[in-house]
Amino acid sequence: MSKSKLAVIAIGGNSLIKDEKKISVESQYEAARETCYHIADMIEQGWDVAIGHGNGPQVGFILRRSEIAAKYEGMHEVPLEVCGADSQGAIGYALQQNLQNILYQRGIKKKVVTVVTQTLVDREDPAFAKPTKPIGSFMTEEEAQRREKEQGWSVVEDAGRGWRRVVASPLPKEIVELETVQTLLDAGIITITVGGGGIPVIDPGDGNYKGVAAVIDKDYASSLLAQQIKADLFVISTAVEKVAIHFGKPEQKWLDKMTLAEAKAYLAEGTHFAKGSMAPKIQAVIWYLENGGKQALITNPENLGRALKSETGTWIVNE
Repeated sequence: MSKSKLAVIAIGGNSLIKDEKKISVESQYEAARETCYHIADMIEQGWDVAIGHGNGPQVGFILRRSEIAAKYEGMHEVPLEVCGADSQGAIGYALQQNLQNILYQRGIKKKVVTVVTQTLVDREDPAFAKPTKPIGSFMTEEEAQRREKEQGWSVVEDAGRGWRRVVASPLPKEIVELETVQTLLDAGIITITVGGGGIPVIDPGDGNYKGVAAVIDKDYASSLLAQQIKADLFVISTAVEKVAIHFGKPEQKWLDKMTLAEAKAYLAEGTHFAKGSMAPKIQAVIWYLENGGKQALITNPENLGRALKSETGTWIVNE
């Protein structure tokens, strides 16, 4: 395989839900097919790809099912890291099958595989001391306090709507299955990996891995993957066609291109990119470019083909 055409594509978990009224597994499968058409265009242009994806809404659904089953049928609850693994399998299956079918229809002989991926995080990461990521259902104060006491949960009151569990969002340090992913990519196999940022694991100090209740940012994990496999291109597929500065203000400006220095300056200003959405994407791109990456692209799935021809999207480059 030529190393000159290797891309990492990070797909948002929300992109599998096009409409709040269409959140069934079947609807998500259809949405995955849309994204896969655009990835197939890229493969047709000669790219080898590794695909990362988000899983926020999907993990929420798995947790909710688990909580309802526990409440009404006495079923065991599913630990958060296992929900992450479940979502990797389910989303991976939807992407894998759709992509296989589309490539087959186009006469492209490429194999597609999903790797259930663990991501090592530092057990001393400061995020564990200050969990901020809300997950799962709303609870009464009484139930929240009981779970805090019995299960060691961190809980917060959420804007008058009830109590929720919060977990840490530590930084990814190492992709446990990296060598496997590299071997697959070297063989020309399209690989779906670091789903939902990867299943968060720690090394308790004895060389073993142990799952932890946490959420890893999928753009950060995809950035780490892109750095470590020396990808030529890092693509973040998101809800907007281009990145804007002064977003939502009268002086809003859409960007065709940014240098690494400009991206760092805009991020440092703290007013251009929203913390929960665009800021982590820009940070992920910065880390990739700072660590040997060549170029990055942020656009929405339907414009991926046009963006690769430099007709749209926001390109971020080193110089």
